[in-house]
Amino acid sequence: MSGQVVRVALSERSYDIHIGAGNLASIGTLVQAQLKPVHAVLIADARLAATHAATCEASLAATGMRVTTLLVPSGEKSKSVEQSARLWNEMLAAKTDRRSVVVAVGGGVIGDLAGFVAATFGRGLPFVQVPTTLLAQVDSSVGGKVGINLPAAKNMVGAFWQPRLVLIDTAVLHTLPEREYLSGLAEVVKYGVILDAPFFAALEQSAAALLARDTVALTAAIKRSCELKADVVRQDEREETGLRAVLNYGHTFAHAIETVAGYEALLHGEAVSIGMVQAARLATLLGRIDEAFCVRQKRLLDALQLPTVSPPLAADDLVAAMQRDKKVERGLLRFVLPTKLGHVELVGGVEEALVRQTLAANC
Repeated sequence: MSGQVVRVALSERSYDIHIGAGNLASIGTLVQAQLKPVHAVLIADARLAATHAATCEASLAATGMRVTTLLVPSGEKSKSVEQSARLWNEMLAAKTDRRSVVVAVGGGVIGDLAGFVAATFGRGLPFVQVPTTLLAQVDSSVGGKVGINLPAAKNMVGAFWQPRLVLIDTAVLHTLPEREYLSGLAEVVKYGVILDAPFFAALEQSAAALLARDTVALTAAIKRSCELKADVVRQDEREETGLRAVLNYGHTFAHAIETVAGYEALLHGEAVSIGMVQAARLATLLGRIDEAFCVRQKRLLDALQLPTVSPPLAADDLVAAMQRDKKVERGLLRFVLPTKLGHVELVGGVEEALVRQTLAANC
């Protein structure tokens, strides 16, 4: 199989990310070679039943595996206790056991949900990620964070459960609706802001090519994003040193916006784009960065046609949602904030008045 490979080095939990164009039909060969299962539980976005899920199902079945396909409704609301219970029971009915593998085909919702189900069914089954959205390819499919939402808090129930392999097919991105595709670019920009200033500059130069879904530009952006995330995960797999928290740049604001607005109002990447703008604004109020940083970041987000202004939401509700963020420590808000392009830090003890001032600016 042609393409590029990024290694996620985690000792005995290490795995490869396979990146290529048109490699979706190779999933069966890869899974059989590495895991040798007799049964595959393919958990897929219902919208992909006749397309990408069907391709993966045929590829898996061609190796002689028994395949059980379980479809999940599209949207963030499927990351729920109810959907998890349904999948557990259907897997039980399908005689899923330790010789089975769970294969997730879809965006971040499917990967998070299927990974959580894999981590918990039978005390843990091998798990394969086949992300079909840009956001999932560069972020949620890598690193092993799986989980579901509670009505009042996003990603509050979950586990660290690393996939055994990740297959990224850049060709599937040409089938994505424009809004979903653009949403994924927010997480790509995030990597440049938090870890790699030269990568950010490269994104500025390739913005038009990325908007056009140019294969070369996309492959380069996806590969570098995966390399950066893999290095962070290697150093802090379970968020024990604080390093992995840098990946949550913009997410404290974003998750609050998603929760208060309702999980369907904004796509995750859209909320992250707005959250990065707000995080930069907060950093300027704290004297950590200058206005030029904010302008440059916003200019790139604008060039990639991402939203940078939040919908009108009550500050009291947003602050209350932030208080439920997993980074809160002893009741105090903590934020990932930049000190310069390519470097961010986890900052604690931020006064609520400054957070409210940031929300009021909304620019």
